[in-house]
Amino acid sequence: MIYIENEQDKISVDEELIKDIESIVDFALKEEEVLVKYELSILLVDNETIKEINRKHRYIDRETDVLSFPLLDYPKGKVFKNLYSNYEFDKTYLDGEELVLGDIVISLEKALEQSVDYGHSFKREVLYLIIHSILHLLGYDHMEDNEKVFMREREEFILGEFNIKR
Repeated sequence: MIYIENEQDKISVDEELIKDIESIVDFALKEEEVLVKYELSILLVDNETIKEINRKHRYIDRETDVLSFPLLDYPKGKVFKNLYSNYEFDKTYLDGEELVLGDIVISLEKALEQSVDYGHSFKREVLYLIIHSILHLLGYDHMEDNEKVFMREREEFILGEFNIKR
């Protein structure tokens, strides 16, 4: 189950964008071998709101494009597909029968700014940020060069499957 809540009024959010988000999330999770029912929340906000959340949770007093709040714990270097294959999940990760992956907060205002800066569509930027966050929820990181390369390859593969190019 994907819960999407629009908490901002600066960028118009139509049903097509919501369906695109849901479709690419579902595809990405299947690609990453999340083969159980899942729960994920996505909060759409403006720059001011994401700045407040960033300050409160990361102690960084500035706006950002997206924040990921994973609920699963991963050992260093492990991601969902190589860690949880045929794994019986601890009940603390479940809401009924659904695996609770975590929360994503995305600033649509920042996504629009970045789409202009990078010269691609708003839709591409939003879906990229969603995929980027999904991979973080599944244990991917980009702090080291090899991790960054692998994460970027996964992002571009998933976007490519939806014919979304730079």
